[in-house]
Amino acid sequence: MSSTKYKKDKEIIADYETQVKEIRNQLVEQFKCLEQQSESRIQLLQDLQEFFRRKAEIELEYSRSLEKLAERFSSKIRSSREHQQFKKDQHLLSSVNCWYLVLNQTRRESRDHATLSDIYTNNVIVRLAQISEDVIRLFKKSKDIGIQMHEELVKVTNELYTVMKTYHMYHTESISAESKLKDAEKQEEKQFSKSGDLNVNLLRHEDRQPRRSTARKIEKMKEKRQAKYSENKLKCTKARNDYLLNLAATNAVVAKYYIHDVSDMIDCCDLGYHASLARTFRTYLSAEYNLETSRHEGLDIIENAVDNLDSRSDKHKIMDMHNQVFCPPMRFEYLPHMGDEVCQVSAQQPVQTELLMRYHQLQSRLATLKIENEEVRKTLDATMQTLQDMLTVEDFDVSDAFQHSRSTESIKSVASESYMSKLNIAKRRSNQQETEMFYFSKFKEYLNGSNLIIKLQAKHDLLKQTLGEGRKTS
Repeated sequence: MSSTKYKKDKEIIADYETQVKEIRNQLVEQFKCLEQQSESRIQLLQDLQEFFRRKAEIELEYSRSLEKLAERFSSKIRSSREHQQFKKDQHLLSSVNCWYLVLNQTRRESRDHATLSDIYTNNVIVRLAQISEDVIRLFKKSKDIGIQMHEELVKVTNELYTVMKTYHMYHTESISAESKLKDAEKQEEKQFSKSGDLNVNLLRHEDRQPRRSTARKIEKMKEKRQAKYSENKLKCTKARNDYLLNLAATNAVVAKYYIHDVSDMIDCCDLGYHASLARTFRTYLSAEYNLETSRHEGLDIIENAVDNLDSRSDKHKIMDMHNQVFCPPMRFEYLPHMGDEVCQVSAQQPVQTELLMRYHQLQSRLATLKIENEEVRKTLDATMQTLQDMLTVEDFDVSDAFQHSRSTESIKSVASESYMSKLNIAKRRSNQQETEMFYFSKFKEYLNGSNLIIKLQAKHDLLKQTLGEGRKTS
């Protein structure tokens, strides 16, 4: 029987270790997926930069060269694995969609080649290079936070494993102590049985004393084992309580990570990407819209695609395409040890007072933490709004460059005084990166606070339920 229970315990632990291993594998695959997405964006931006660089040159060679350029990139896309997958699963990202439409529009370009060449070289390509830098920087920062979140998940699962092992150990000792106590009780019953069978009056005086001494020894042994059993049972109860509380906290943290934190981490990778890309395409659109009226129909299609650049939509598409990587794992289930039938936190004496004190401590701590974290969230929202304002400034109108009554020199002076001047670029980049740094520090602080709150809240709620049921029972 003992051997069977031992084997069953080993199977339980093996199942737990397998579950933790699967989660860790998921975490690794999540980083790979996000890294692939970042690399895909870099590749997209590099293709766009190369495209506009070549397009600026080809503008001077007239429409035939433009058609050749468009076909070059269209062919490249058609032969790519990503294109086949998008076509099959209909998971076309909004940014990639804009790229497709730009290629279609390129076939219609044929006018204002010199002006377009200047805008492509000195405006669009510069923006795309900046977005590439942003993608790399934001991915690194997001990955740092992701590593911290992964370490937290590993930490809580390790803690759960430790308290589970502790509970199993104390439960084993409790069973052993109970067995020894029952042996002592049997010896006592056996001694009384023997004494009852013999006539005390028939015993000689010298035989009575040893029998009384043996009875006292058995009684003393029973008392000692009774005390040991009570001690081990109390240890087991406390260990089980800790295990159940940590189990609730671990499940809460894991669920929060998969349901909220992963999504937030992807949002950090996306921070400003779609807005910056939209501004770049709007620069392109502004140049194109100042061409002939006959081109407006195609440009309207592109503008609609740019309006639909949507980080949330792209994020969901990415997560849907890699559903197995981002879906939450199964909840950790309570694993009783060797037939232990108690599956909830025990609120009976002598641990009830301790649990009640712990409950009030958690209640007080949670109230403070929630207030603090709410303030951090407000700061985070305000910082995000500031970033959004920086990233959505309407600086894409280049219509002044198409005033043909102006001289070439006056057009150059307009460009030098524009938003893309070196002084404005340096100032904007400095402000943006400083604000990003503050945002990530607050985001990290908010994540840490919310993780702590979710763990403590899970323990608090379980204790509240347990203590409430305990009062009803009493």
